[in-house]
Amino acid sequence: MELSPEERRKIYEEEKARIEAREQLEKEKRQASPEATINLSPNITGVLCYLGIWITGIIFFILEQKNKWVRFHAAQSIVVFGGLGIAMGILHWIPFIGWFFTVVIWIVGIILWIVLMSRAYNGERYKLPLAGDIAEMMVGISINIPERPQTPPPPPVPEATYAAPPPSPPPPPTPPAAAVDIDEKIGKRVETFFKEKRSGRITIVAFAIAWSMVLLVVFNFFNEYIAYYTYHTATKTWTWESFFTSDIGVWLPIFNTALAISIIGHIALIFVNNNIIRESIHVITNGFSLASVLTLLVVFPFNFDVIPNSEAAGWTTMGVRLFLIFIAAGFGIALLVRIIKLLVSVVKAAAKL
Repeated sequence: MELSPEERRKIYEEEKARIEAREQLEKEKRQASPEATINLSPNITGVLCYLGIWITGIIFFILEQKNKWVRFHAAQSIVVFGGLGIAMGILHWIPFIGWFFTVVIWIVGIILWIVLMSRAYNGERYKLPLAGDIAEMMVGISINIPERPQTPPPPPVPEATYAAPPPSPPPPPTPPAAAVDIDEKIGKRVETFFKEKRSGRITIVAFAIAWSMVLLVVFNFFNEYIAYYTYHTATKTWTWESFFTSDIGVWLPIFNTALAISIIGHIALIFVNNNIIRESIHVITNGFSLASVLTLLVVFPFNFDVIPNSEAAGWTTMGVRLFLIFIAAGFGIALLVRIIKLLVSVVKAAAKL
């Protein structure tokens, strides 16, 4: 159902007031702490607390002795990433299923790493369940941040107004064309506000980085398990023959470089709002991704002859080649689109000069 101009204006004003009140509340709480020991902006220091996971958490927890807002982020970094590191170390020694849960914890850690850095950069004291409580005990604070600003209660209404309610107001006059234009602009601003919220951007980036980390771990540490498995009933054991050949060593460095650039680029996209820089990052990441897929097509470090059925092996080889061609075409189209958008952004920026 389409919103009326009055409803859209009301939504916009409410969201604007809530955001401004929350930012002011966070600012007052940060300013309520004594002057920081470290000569950096608190939100930058908060990001640094998570940047090096628990290592930088310990560093800033020791160095910063005055600003409790920064110390909270440092303590939460120690608790969260230190706990995840211990859990991964324990699970690593569990046979069979240990590696799976290690990868799951790795992905969760990457997502938390991005979310916590972003929230700290926005000046929020984002508290995780349990870990945030422990961090508060370490710092000795407890700040309850309301989801919406508190509004004062309405003034009491005299009893006389209940006895004789006022007459209904006349219907509002039809707004002139100028007012309609303003309403349309407000509606567009409301739609843009909800569309371009940083939280949505963070969610997309978090999944992209998590997927890159999964690929990085699987192809570097578990590629030998991408294989054809055979169960021997006599010995009740499994054996496998990997689909990858030794040529995978030629492709992995290019693949790892593309993934590293993709992870760094997506992290930068959280904090960058300039269209030219954002499109440049997309061009670079898509270009390296395309190079990685094309290299995989050329090297093709696969050996599907380990499949006993020769016909199935042939179809599998053809299917993998077609799939890689499809992926390469997708990256190529995405790269072309990003280049066009970059050129358009550059032309628009030059026209404003």
